[in-house]
Amino acid sequence: METTKKKMFIADLSMLLVAVIWGSGFIVTKNILSGITPIYMVAMRFAVATLAIGIFTVPKIKSVKASDLKGGMIIGLMLFLGFATQTIGIQYTTAGKSAFLTGTNVVMVPFISWFIYKKRPDVFAITAAVMCFVGVSLLTSGAKLGAMAAGDLWALSCALFFALHIITTGIFVKNINPALLTLIQFVTVTVLAFIAAYFIEGPMYLPSVSAMTGVLYLGVFSTCVAFFIQTTAQKYTSDTHAAIILSLESLFGTVFGMIFLSEPFTLIMAMGCLIILLAIITAETRWNFLRAADKKRSKKATA
Repeated sequence: METTKKKMFIADLSMLLVAVIWGSGFIVTKNILSGITPIYMVAMRFAVATLAIGIFTVPKIKSVKASDLKGGMIIGLMLFLGFATQTIGIQYTTAGKSAFLTGTNVVMVPFISWFIYKKRPDVFAITAAVMCFVGVSLLTSGAKLGAMAAGDLWALSCALFFALHIITTGIFVKNINPALLTLIQFVTVTVLAFIAAYFIEGPMYLPSVSAMTGVLYLGVFSTCVAFFIQTTAQKYTSDTHAAIILSLESLFGTVFGMIFLSEPFTLIMAMGCLIILLAIITAETRWNFLRAADKKRSKKATA
């Protein structure tokens, strides 16, 4: 029993590290966009990630089927659109806002599933959606209530594509080896990003040294290392723990933005962040951990 608890504790700490890495990714992205164009940055980030994960998945390539390629490419398309819109948007908004608005994808998933599977969202999903709308309104208004900035709209678009990425992954992952699926996704994003970058941003030029350092960090740590830690740690902790801890990515993105980029943060924005965070936790966990704690207390009281 003690060994199990220890493993869960280590897994939860590992998940916290993933949240920190992902939160820092917003800061790195914001910082290096002065030295590289956004879609080329996505292309190079995933090229690095593809090389890193390819080392471990090369033996599995022999077993790839046409259906695997189809599923991986569809998921990869959603992932590309998510990262492209997020990276373009972060040029016009703060890293903290981008982090929180990206996190709203978990609230969108039940409603997109409703459209696809005709399965109505439960009261928790609807509550989370209302909370999210209020939180986004406060966060994007800044110091005063007003219209959203262009970067905020890009960030919400990226949340939609990440929600579609979650749903399409759920559809195809059942029949494909996860490592192979990840490799196909990464390759798809890399190819699509290089093609889109060439036609939208023109011929590629040599990025600055600091930009390349940032790309390497994003490709290796924010993509490959974080993915590996998350996959491994989730074997030893509950989905509820994972959802709550990983949702802190938004919080870390905001805190790092304030510390390293001197981004403004008002009381109204803080209220918006808190409401969005609660909405994400509501959508992801349905507060099952509180009900589980009540049951444990009840059992102890009657024992």
